[in-house]
Amino acid sequence: VQLEESGGGLVQAGGSLRLSCAASGRNFITYAFAWFRQAPGKERECVASIGWGGNTYYRNGLKGRFTISRDNAKNTMSLQMNNLNPDDTAVYYCALTWTGDSDYVPHAQHNIDYWGKGTLVTVSS
Repeated sequence: VQLEESGGGLVQAGGSLRLSCAASGRNFITYAFAWFRQAPGKERECVASIGWGGNTYYRNGLKGRFTISRDNAKNTMSLQMNNLNPDDTAVYYCALTWTGDSDYVPHAQHNIDYWGKGTLVTVSS
């Protein structure tokens, strides 16, 4: 299984970015996807996740600014991030976990089976 993120970069506060994750290696229909982020000196935290049934989870305070989506036909996942602020600066990681439960949405590191290498998002003030 390979996960490849794209879309990171430098953006000014108030701007938007769209992160994408391409998964390869097998059929990912019965997998849940997630985005985690890790800022310098901080713990890795779950930003949002989406189950294979479409159920979603968002970290407190991010729903409304961030939107997670997936395309099962293309084995891809995206994270639309709007109204970014400097606190959103971090390395963002695509993550994947197998589940037989269509409603399951992971939001803890120990629930994740596979990780991408990460993409850096920097928000300037």
